[in-house]
Amino acid sequence: MKHRQGQHLGQKQSLQQKLSPQQIQYIKLLQLPAMALEQRVKQELEVNPVLEEADSEELEQQESLLEEEPESEAQDEMQEEADLDPVDQNEEIDWDSFLHNTEYEGESYGGGYSGGGNEEWRDLPNPYHETLLEELESQVALLDLDENEELIADQILGSLDPDGYFRRDPESVVDNISFNQGVLVSSQQVEYVRKKIQQLEPVGIASRDLRDCLLVQLETQDRNDEVRDLAIRILKKEWSSFERKHFSKLKSRLDVNDDQLRSAFSLIQSLDPKPGAVAHPDEDSKQMIEPDFEVRYQTPEDGKSEEEGEFVIQLNQRNVPPLRISPHYKKMWDDLKKNRKKKDKKSEEGKAREFIRDKVESAQWFIESIRQRQNTLMSTMRTIVALQEDFFKYGDGLKPMILKDVAERVNLDISTISRVVNGKYVQTPFGVYELKFFFSEGIQTEDGNEVSSYEVKKLLSEIIKNEDKKKPHSDQQLTDMLKEKGFKVARRTVSKYREQLNLPVARLRKQII
Repeated sequence: MKHRQGQHLGQKQSLQQKLSPQQIQYIKLLQLPAMALEQRVKQELEVNPVLEEADSEELEQQESLLEEEPESEAQDEMQEEADLDPVDQNEEIDWDSFLHNTEYEGESYGGGYSGGGNEEWRDLPNPYHETLLEELESQVALLDLDENEELIADQILGSLDPDGYFRRDPESVVDNISFNQGVLVSSQQVEYVRKKIQQLEPVGIASRDLRDCLLVQLETQDRNDEVRDLAIRILKKEWSSFERKHFSKLKSRLDVNDDQLRSAFSLIQSLDPKPGAVAHPDEDSKQMIEPDFEVRYQTPEDGKSEEEGEFVIQLNQRNVPPLRISPHYKKMWDDLKKNRKKKDKKSEEGKAREFIRDKVESAQWFIESIRQRQNTLMSTMRTIVALQEDFFKYGDGLKPMILKDVAERVNLDISTISRVVNGKYVQTPFGVYELKFFFSEGIQTEDGNEVSSYEVKKLLSEIIKNEDKKKPHSDQQLTDMLKEKGFKVARRTVSKYREQLNLPVARLRKQII
């Protein structure tokens, strides 16, 4: 039987859904947290001249003028636009909607959007600080190095990893300098310069590994006592036993007691294992979380039961200004419409009209996307609060909840809810929480009820916190203890929860009491 090979031409029908530019913009805005949204709005104001910050008093005046405008004038304008050339059919703009009603107005569940803000502080530049690399370069310049050693120092500083370690092979530095600079240096010179750099601030920078990093910090300390000497001996001679916390071996081999070993361990633990991961004091403030929502339970007036209170939910809009379409560009648009001739799209006025139309449409889409973002965020937050009422009232009693639970109630896709939740925070009377915190799997108890995995993690953390530090519980022992308290959890699940809590295995939790 022969098989024919060849090319065949055919048609295939398929249905594909493509997102419009407006939908893409809305999705991108949806996933932005409060601080990033502020920057995005500033960026849009810079690139689109038609978009501008709205002045509340001016908006009110314009709205009052609109109310006085005779209805016949509006009808005449509609008739005029009906006679437009087909080329201009898509040039009309709903000014009533976007010029006179563009402040971010929206209902809240027992409250409203949070507005206002410290305007005079918004545009102040952040103070400049030298980077760690710049600081190290300044210190290296003060070392007594010759030209070849300066080349080596430059290679070392440029090769530091984020934690401040130098993990390159010295021979690769030698080859790099030889190839690029035409200068011959030795691996011994590279090691000499590296050790010089290790003495700079922060001490331990450019170390080969953790042991090297800790040792140089101990050796440069301005103290000379038995504790420091013992700590250096441990790192130099008993590194393997130190890593594994084999306390009995350490005491035997070093001939020390519990108190001496404990003091040496405390000293080592006080050292910096990541000298490159440094930050300026106010850099931490840049990472400070700004909550996207504020939720509180408003207790009822005297004489009413606590159940008659209500939740107040506010969306953080403090640093996002209200937006509108520029009246100046609206007037320019009106003038161009009155003076234009038919089929003048290629003329200067036609190009100007097309430019303004594009910018106006872009501004409209942006304002509408902001509104949609607010509505979606608020409806999602209301649903989360409704599903976790006990927690928002009392700060405890988190229930199992997954993205699907919220998506079904707000009639949105799970991926949309995921974008809303990701990177967003809520301020409560009990602290600031990431929205992800409220989503957890359910664990079944012996009596058939379901509790949040958060509650199991909380209990697991308490058990480990109160365990005998000389004999920490294994994962199997922890599993058995949870079962005794009525939680059916597999050992592998306990291991996963322990890792999520950043708690090490039993061997590494062992301490000298």
